Amino acid sequence: MISKATIDTVFETARVEEVIGDFVNLKRAGSNFKGLSPFSEERSPSFMVSPAKGIWKDFSSGKGGNSVAFLMEHEKFTYPEAIRYLAKKYNIEIEETEQTDEEKANTDVRESMYLVSEFAKTYFHTTLLNSEEGKAIGYSYFKERGFTNETIKKFSLGYSPEAWDAFTKEALGKGYQLEFLESTGLTIPREDRPFDRFKGRVMFPIQSMSGRVLGFGGRILTNDKKAAKYLNSPESDIYHKSKVLYGIYQAKQSIAKLNNCYLVEGYTDVIQFNQAGIENVVASSGTALTPDQIRLVNRLTKNITVLFDGDAAGLRASIRGIDLILEEGMNVKVCTFPDGEDPDSFAKKTSYEDLILYLEHNAKDFIQFKASLLMNEAKNDPIKKADLIRDMVVSISKIPDRIQREIYIQECSRIMDISEQVLQSTLAQLVLKEVNEVDKKQKQVQKAFDFVKNESTNPTDKVDSLYLFEREIIKVLLLYGNKTENFEEVLMKANEEGEIIEVSEMKELKIFQKIYLSLQEDEVEFASPIFREIYGDLINYYLQNEDSGVEKYINHLQAGVPQEVTSIMMEDEKYVLHDWIGQNIFPKTKDETLNQSISDTLFTLRWFLLSEIIEDLKNAVSNEPDSDNMESLTMVMNYIELRGKFSRKLGRVVVRYH
Repeated sequence: MISKATIDTVFETARVEEVIGDFVNLKRAGSNFKGLSPFSEERSPSFMVSPAKGIWKDFSSGKGGNSVAFLMEHEKFTYPEAIRYLAKKYNIEIEETEQTDEEKANTDVRESMYLVSEFAKTYFHTTLLNSEEGKAIGYSYFKERGFTNETIKKFSLGYSPEAWDAFTKEALGKGYQLEFLESTGLTIPREDRPFDRFKGRVMFPIQSMSGRVLGFGGRILTNDKKAAKYLNSPESDIYHKSKVLYGIYQAKQSIAKLNNCYLVEGYTDVIQFNQAGIENVVASSGTALTPDQIRLVNRLTKNITVLFDGDAAGLRASIRGIDLILEEGMNVKVCTFPDGEDPDSFAKKTSYEDLILYLEHNAKDFIQFKASLLMNEAKNDPIKKADLIRDMVVSISKIPDRIQREIYIQECSRIMDISEQVLQSTLAQLVLKEVNEVDKKQKQVQKAFDFVKNESTNPTDKVDSLYLFEREIIKVLLLYGNKTENFEEVLMKANEEGEIIEVSEMKELKIFQKIYLSLQEDEVEFASPIFREIYGDLINYYLQNEDSGVEKYINHLQAGVPQEVTSIMMEDEKYVLHDWIGQNIFPKTKDETLNQSISDTLFTLRWFLLSEIIEDLKNAVSNEPDSDNMESLTMVMNYIELRGKFSRKLGRVVVRYH
C-alpha cells in the first residue's frame, strides 16, 4: 500500500495542466486551458482545465475532477495506479506499507492483467538482450533492420523463446496466475499443457498513451507458411485494437509540439522514423483506420499526414480512411514514397534533413492526391472521370467546416476542369441527403424520448428550490470559504426608553464562519445527502486549515472529486469556454458583491424554510377543523410576520425562488 506521505507529495507536486496535457492538446484560455473532450465526439472545445483550482471539467460529458480523477477516468487506472503513474512522472520515490490479505484479494482484475502484461514486456526484452537464443535470433534480426540499442530500449523490443511454454513457466514461477496469462492472450489454454502464443517471435509491445502495456505484436522469423507472419494479442478487457495506435506513447509530446502527426501502417515504419529523428509518427498496426484511432490523434493535433508506399493497389484500398479523417474535422495530407519503397526502407537510407525536405515537398492535400492517383486511369474514359469527380465531392462533403468545403470545391474545379456550379450542386445534394438522414434519426430518438418523458414525468413538477439554495451555499464555501469579508449583523437591543430595536453593526468573519454560524443559529440541516456530506467535510476542513485554499481539500477526496464539486467549481469557466467577454458580454462576478450575495442566500433560505413551516401549519389546521387551533394560528401569524421582514430585506431576491 502507498503511504500517506507519498500521496501527499504526489498531490502537492502534480500540476493538472501538465498531467492532462500528455493526453489532450490544451490551449491557453485566460488563466485556464481548454481543449477537445477526450470523453466524447466534438469539434468545438468543451473541456476546461483550471491550474489555479487544480481541477478539470468536461462540459460535454459532465465529468470532472483532479489529476488522479482524470487518470482514473481516461486511462481506467485504479487509485493506486494513478498515484504510481504521477509519482513516476514527477520522479517521486514511493514509500510502501504492507498490504493486508484482504487488500491483496481485492486487487482489480484489469490491474492484474496490466501487471501480467508489464511482466511479459520485461521478460521478452530481457530475453532478447541476455539469453543466447534471444541474442542469436531476435537481437540479430533487429540489428539487421538497422535498429540501435537506444531504439531497442526505447520501444522495449523483445524476443519470445522457441520453447512451447518458456514464458508461461517463467510467469507461473513468479506467482502470476494462469487466469490472467490466458485472459491477456499471452498463454493459450490446453487441457494437457498451456503454451505460449508468441513462441519463436520478435516482440513489439503495444502501449497506451500513458505507457501501459495493452498487448503485443509478434513477428515470426522462420519461413513457416502455416504460421502468420505477424500475430497480435487477441481482444481483451485491456486491449481493443481499433482504439489503439502503435507508438502513441513515444509520439504524443512531439505530435502536440509540432502540431502534426504522421500516420504509417507498420511497427517498423514507426521505429525507423523515430530513429531517423522524426518522433511524431504512429501506426494503425495493419488494421483499417478507425474513428477511435483518429480521435486519439485529434486530442493532440488537427493535422494528419498519411504516409503510403508506392503500391498503387494498396493506395486505393487505403485512401478510404481519408474520409474518416475529414469527418472528424481534421486536416489531412498524403505523402507517397517512390515505387518499391515504404516508410521503413526510405527512412533507413535517408538523412534526417533530406527526409524532412521530402515529406514537406511531397505531402499533398487529399484533392491533389486523389486526382494524381486516379487521373491516369480516368483521362480517356469520361465515365471513369465522372466517377472520380463524384468520389472527390463525396470526400469534400465529409468536411464539417463550410469555408474549407468551399475552398476545396474551387480546387477540385481547377484540377478536374469542371465548373464550380456543377460541383456545388452535387455537393448540395450530398449534404442535403446527409442532413435528412441525421434529421430522420433525431426524430426517431426524440419520439422515443417523448414517450419515456410522458410516461415518467409530471408536467407540473417544479424545480427543487431547496436543492438550489443548498447548492449555492456549497458553491460559496468551495470558491470563497476561507476568504474574510465584512458582514452586517442585525442585533436586538434595548434603547434608552427600554424599547427593543434592531441595531446593525459590521463584523469581520471568514465566509465559512458566517455560513456555519447562521445555519447553526437556525438549526438548519441540508436535505440533499451529497450536499450534507460535502458541507460537513468542508466545515471540518476549514476549521483545521484556516490558512489553506480549497485545493488541498480537493486533492484529498481520494478516489476522485464528486461530480457536484467539480461542476460547481468550474461553472463560471463557461464564460471563458464560450468567449462571452470576446463578444462584449460581461457576466458579473460573484467577487464583486460577495458579502451581499451570501447574506441574500442565507436570508432567502430562511424565507423558504419559513414558507414551508407556514404551509405545514396551515395544512395541519385545515385537516383538523374541529380542534382548538388558536396556538397554531398564532404561530402562523408570527411566522408570516417574520417572513415579511425577510421579504422586505430581500426585495426581488425572493421572486427567483418562489
